[in-house]
Amino acid sequence: METRKHIKPTKDIYFAGGCFWGTEHYFKQIEGVAITEVGFANGHTENPTYQEVYTDQTGFAETVFVRFYPDVVSLEFLLRMFFKAIDPTSLNKQGHDEGTRYRTGVYYTDTADLPIIEKVFAEEQKNYEQPLAVEKLPLLNFYTAEEYHQDYLDKNPDGYCHLPLSLFEFARKAKEK
Repeated sequence: METRKHIKPTKDIYFAGGCFWGTEHYFKQIEGVAITEVGFANGHTENPTYQEVYTDQTGFAETVFVRFYPDVVSLEFLLRMFFKAIDPTSLNKQGHDEGTRYRTGVYYTDTADLPIIEKVFAEEQKNYEQPLAVEKLPLLNFYTAEEYHQDYLDKNPDGYCHLPLSLFEFARKAKEK
């Protein structure tokens, strides 16, 4: 009888955290993240290019697809890590990057994840007087960005990033308690 190797179950979530180069690199450091991919989410055109998204006319946000092993890292932990990497009260701006393409958001594909997302958003809101400017929406669409954007900071270690290098080290060491 043929035996099948046990395949670990995974879950997916999408994070828009400003420029996707740094956001992807940040999430890649977290133990339990299986795959990351940069692209464009929740816009109103088909198959957008980076040049089109850059005009802020397509409605897309630079977004990172994150596939993770929920038996290693929880969605709640990933959401908390996300909030450590963004300014959640800044509308359409992260670091020096401005425009609707740099808005922040959490886009989910499984409505069963919504109570966890709502819980973390509510807890984060307690840290700020002004309302959070982070979208919390179902994923409408996602288009993978061009290859040169994938793993950009691995390919270009001195490339631009709005996130401080210390945040990557923090993510590498972060453990769910």
